[in-house]
Amino acid sequence: MTAVYTVASRPGPIEADVLAELSPTFTVRRRVAGNVTLRYLEGGTGSPVCLLHGRGHAATIWFPLLRELAQKHHVLAIDLPGFGHSSAAPFPRGSHGDPEAGLRFFVEPIETLLGQLHMPQAALVGHSLGGFVALELALRRALAPSRLVLVDGMGLGPEMSVAARLYYRAGPERLARRAGARVFKRLSPLPDTPLGQRLAALEHELCAVPGGRKAASDAFDTLYGLRGPAFHRRARVAEVRAPALLLWGERDRALPSPLAIDAAARLPSGRVEMLPLGHSPHLEDPGRVAALVTEFLG
Repeated sequence: MTAVYTVASRPGPIEADVLAELSPTFTVRRRVAGNVTLRYLEGGTGSPVCLLHGRGHAATIWFPLLRELAQKHHVLAIDLPGFGHSSAAPFPRGSHGDPEAGLRFFVEPIETLLGQLHMPQAALVGHSLGGFVALELALRRALAPSRLVLVDGMGLGPEMSVAARLYYRAGPERLARRAGARVFKRLSPLPDTPLGQRLAALEHELCAVPGGRKAASDAFDTLYGLRGPAFHRRARVAEVRAPALLLWGERDRALPSPLAIDAAARLPSGRVEMLPLGHSPHLEDPGRVAALVTEFLG
């Protein structure tokens, strides 16, 4: 019998307010996928779209875009394994130096879930780590995504800034717990607007989870060490069949913008939109990103 890992957790007050605001358009669901339990938000009707968040976040971080996308699409926003309210199996000790195992840790449960839901052609929208997951799903070919949107996505090349490596190795979750909300917001600043402040508070709440995210952090660390090239799929980008849109912040301090330009040139059907923003355009200017994504998804 295969063990299934579950997690008992409740949304914090900020996330609970977001979920209440999204209801009844979006429903919170949980489903066993492989040996883990994934939480996801589901709403809207039309062609399917799956949203995948970055390191330390959860499905709810997409809330400024969700209702607009749900007007024309059947939307899933999934908590990646080990983050949000999705469970994760312990990352095997023998795999700590294996980036392929680290990537499979995040990819395989998402692939299983989309297959169970009969959504193999769902368009994939991924930010940062979620972008790498989306790219890998397109390359594995068990699914056939109709579109691919990478928002400052990882995995496109070996370049990553030293500052980003130090930040991820220190652990956003540990930093959020120890530094407090005010200091943590300075590490990934968002616009000083009511929406920006709300997103920053949600980001801190999601990261500052008691006990951290050990399994997910261990898997992530195999992808991005303190030295050497970051793990990537540059040589295989040309294998992506789906039309792709790369949305990239010109001021991204983690992943330099030439990564996006190079990837767009390699993609059989790819284009890049450079934005005067940082590593999280969907949080810094969600209205503009929502418009670009909606137009691209058609």
